[in-house]
Amino acid sequence: MKAAICYEAGAPLKVEEVTLDEPQVNEVLVKLMASGVCHSDLHFMKGEMFCAMPVVVGHEGAGIVEKVGPGVTTVQPGDHVIMMVSFSCGKCRFCIEGRPTLCVENMAIMAGSVLPISGATRLRKGDQALHHLFGLAAFAEYTVVHERSCVKIRDDAPMDKVCLLGCGVATGIGAAINTAGVRPGESIVIWGAGGVGLSAVMGAKLAGAGKIIAVASNDKKLALAKEFGADHIVNYKQDDPVAKVMELTGGGADYAVETAGSAEVIQQAYASIHNGGKCVVAGMAALGTSVSIQSYEFLLGKAITGTVQGDIRAQVDIPRYVDMFMDGKLPFDKMISKTYSLDQINEAFEALEKGEVVRSVIKIQ
Repeated sequence: MKAAICYEAGAPLKVEEVTLDEPQVNEVLVKLMASGVCHSDLHFMKGEMFCAMPVVVGHEGAGIVEKVGPGVTTVQPGDHVIMMVSFSCGKCRFCIEGRPTLCVENMAIMAGSVLPISGATRLRKGDQALHHLFGLAAFAEYTVVHERSCVKIRDDAPMDKVCLLGCGVATGIGAAINTAGVRPGESIVIWGAGGVGLSAVMGAKLAGAGKIIAVASNDKKLALAKEFGADHIVNYKQDDPVAKVMELTGGGADYAVETAGSAEVIQQAYASIHNGGKCVVAGMAALGTSVSIQSYEFLLGKAITGTVQGDIRAQVDIPRYVDMFMDGKLPFDKMISKTYSLDQINEAFEALEKGEVVRSVIKIQ
């Protein structure tokens, strides 16, 4: 089977033949059909975030369960599944409290690029062990994952579309609905109009936001934000974005969602909310990045918080999002600019980094 391997930071991915071991206890073998091309992978590939290497990248995967290991109870062969970038063990304090995306297992999985709980790897290139980014390794023809790393979905959902729910789309929707908690009539400004930002626009629209503002520099992406429900769009190359938000909202938005993964944009997003407002950071900035905020602003009731995969409850929310997509209420497939084969994966990431696509998908089978 083929897989896309990152041997060292900054080097192109290599699509090579690899060996995949059988699923062990609580693990499942998945035949991957499609995987989304996400900026999060790019951060690790460029060395801006740390992970163990060599590593098979990819985390927005969707496929069909082919085999299950001992003890698996949540899926069975033939089930269609979407993989989740955020693992939930179901046993730690955060999982029990109903905040599964904060599961204590996630940092070890991300830094070690290993399977959850066991800390093992199932991929090999000859005698060399290959790591699994986010415990998923979704840029491959097949992968082995922990059963709690995937969610069963309906069989008629197109996997080359709904795979995006594994990370970016779910993060954006959840950031607006769950983390920000936007309510009908309230105002929200979304910084960035990539996959996460556009999904946050859709989430805010679903929640009944009274005024949705999208801020970005790409006119094509801003036009798409308008199509998805933004009431106002701001091109920050043409206008002072903070001043424009202040003008449009009469003194600042109730909520801001930052999706660009930039310290500068985080500060702008925080500056764009009014006293008592809430800023949600959903973007992944480079490791070591610092943000400077005036401490007195906290005395004005302004809040800033992060979000992990939009604070979703994957087993509940993902099937609902799939249903809404199938009913035309979440048309996130419109942001897919292009599809590629697995052999074209470096071309796909180059297009992503240059801003030539909103989102793209690797069709594997």
